[in-house]
Amino acid sequence: MSARVRHFVDGAPPLALYVHVPWCVRKCPYCDFNSHALRTDIPEARYIDALLADLDGQLDAQRDAQRDAPSAGAAANRPLVSIFIGGGTPSLLSGAAVQRLLHGIRQRCALADDAEITLEANPGAIDAGHFEGYVRAGVNRLSIGVQSLHAAHLARLGRIHTPAQALAAVKTARAAGIDNLNLDLMFALPTQTLAQAREDLQRLLALEPEHVSYYQLTLEPNTAFARQPPALPDHELACDMQEQGLERLAQAGFRRYEVSAFSRPGRRCRHNLNYWRFGDYLGIGAGAHGKLSDPSSGRVERRTRPRHPNAYLDALAPSMPSLSGRPSTGQPTACLTCSPTASRPLDDADLILEFALNALRLTDGVEAAVFQRHTGLRPERLDAILQQARRDGLLQPDDARIAPTELGQRFLNDLICRFTV
Repeated sequence: MSARVRHFVDGAPPLALYVHVPWCVRKCPYCDFNSHALRTDIPEARYIDALLADLDGQLDAQRDAQRDAPSAGAAANRPLVSIFIGGGTPSLLSGAAVQRLLHGIRQRCALADDAEITLEANPGAIDAGHFEGYVRAGVNRLSIGVQSLHAAHLARLGRIHTPAQALAAVKTARAAGIDNLNLDLMFALPTQTLAQAREDLQRLLALEPEHVSYYQLTLEPNTAFARQPPALPDHELACDMQEQGLERLAQAGFRRYEVSAFSRPGRRCRHNLNYWRFGDYLGIGAGAHGKLSDPSSGRVERRTRPRHPNAYLDALAPSMPSLSGRPSTGQPTACLTCSPTASRPLDDADLILEFALNALRLTDGVEAAVFQRHTGLRPERLDAILQQARRDGLLQPDDARIAPTELGQRFLNDLICRFTV
């Protein structure tokens, strides 16, 4: 392992936890996330058992590794700076289930005093009692997938909620005590006009969120929209929608700190910032991903869990008496621990690409020296890439930082590809 990767992991980065809840009432035609339409009720108790057993297994593995090569940077020794419960539709879970989940996490992990705990919610799956339970459990940030406040556009997107339900969801969240609220909004929707995009954003801003995720609808592979593409606004119109959105968000006091993330002062999403700054995170749940820096070996490793909920539950059954009907062995099955797709160290090319992919999403970018140290790109090679990207208007003219211009954020894929080797 090269010295530059050792240098990166010797100062272990912050640690977060991602929890995936894979069920939805209905799969949206544009969605490429690991989500599965419900056929029956969510098996709440079994799934919480599985999540906590999954976390136990990962922490135990970290402790075992630490015994072999003691290091203060092991995941088991680091407090969680954030927890993000995503999906799917986590708001399908009862308040009691989320309370049990977060209580179990606290029993196993130390949390930073100011830990951010986010839960994603669908306006079509909102229950006032659930929200109150989430807050009692410790959820202090809610992310609501509004997507549009236009009835016809919501229907075309396959969403299960109406504009009225979206407005009610925000009201319910505030009544439950949520004072850190993100709202998701899409633009460049099928048949959407410039005026409709402007109206959508105006109505959303009137709800006074602390954070807005404002992003363009794209057709992703292996989705219903990819198989039967809808007619979308052309490139010029989509750019106009984005430009007017950027202007209006700035006027409303929101700062763009990432390609599609806008916040009021002090309200940036700390969990996502940890991703973009190449921090570490554990992932539990069906299809969850994790990334860990191993202080003993100096490698950076990606980890994945089985995607299908049934496969995930089956894999963890031996470690849970409530699932297997027999005493726990304390060990997940090989599906979780031994599959070649479950754990993959990043090689040099992977590391360069992934670091660039994350750091260059940020408006402030990253210090050039930090980029070089973390990726190991030769200084002359990095300098050539940066000079050309600056000439093309994709990077800010600051030798000390690697930060995208607005053009660079718009053509982010082109910018990132320049760092591939």
